[in-house]
Formats: sequence, structure tokens, C-alpha cells
Amino acid sequence: MLSPKRTKYRKKQRRVKRSMLGQATRGNSISFGEHGLVSLSNAWITNRQIEAARIAMTRHIKRGGKVWIRIFPDVPYTKKPAETRMGKGKGSPEHWVAVVRPGTVMFEIAGVTKELAESAMRLASSKLPIKTKVVSRRDVG
Repeated sequence: MLSPKRTKYRKKQRRVKRSMLGQATRGNSISFGEHGLVSLSNAWITNRQIEAARIAMTRHIKRGGKVWIRIFPDVPYTKKPAETRMGKGKGSPEHWVAVVRPGTVMFEIAGVTKELAESAMRLASSKLPIKTKVVSRRDVG
């Protein structure tokens, strides 16, 4: 699973509204591969969801080509235990999430045919909780 090696603070404020507003201004172009999976909505993607999508893609392309993961879960997601009374501080970190805005390129593939890349990306998008689309470097410009 992806997670930061070390962080300055163990827990972080949520900041739901401000961090996910608007279109992605960084990470919104295909930089490494030929085909990419682009988000169409905003969400928090957990490290488990990223790993499940990566495994689905690499298995479908039969470990041919190369896959790049363009998002990294660096925000801790805290949760209080079930059936716990209110108060007594913030909960402990449960998992890590990546903040994804509309237009963010989440995965890239190179070294495989267009049809195989699109079907692998479609499999990966079924593991993610947001709407996505598959784009090619030629389509983007």
C-alpha cells in the first residue's frame, strides 16, 4: 500500500471544501505514458483503491508495458472507534487518501496497444469511486 514514509504531523484537518474546489491545475496532462485515466469529479481516493486499480491494470496487460501512478495518498484520514462517546479528542489515523480534482491524470500506460490500454483503464476505473475517462496523448494535444 502507498503511504508516506514520514510526515510532519500525524493528524491533519479535513479541509473538504477548499482542497477539492475547481479543476485540477497540476497533474492534468499526460507526461509519461501514451494513455491516461482522467477523473471527471472530485473525491478522496484511498491507498487501497489506488492499489486495487493498479493490480487490475497490470494483470489485464499481463505485465507488459509500463504503468505510472500519478496520485499519492499523503493525507491521513482519521476515524473514532465504533460505539465511542463524543469528545476525548480526534480519532486515530485509519488510512491515507489522495485528494483528486476533476481533470487529474491518475494513471498512465505506455508500451501496449490502444485497445488493450483502454480496456485496462476501464477495469481500473471500476475499482475507483469516481467517474473517469480514458484519454490518449494524441487526443490531449
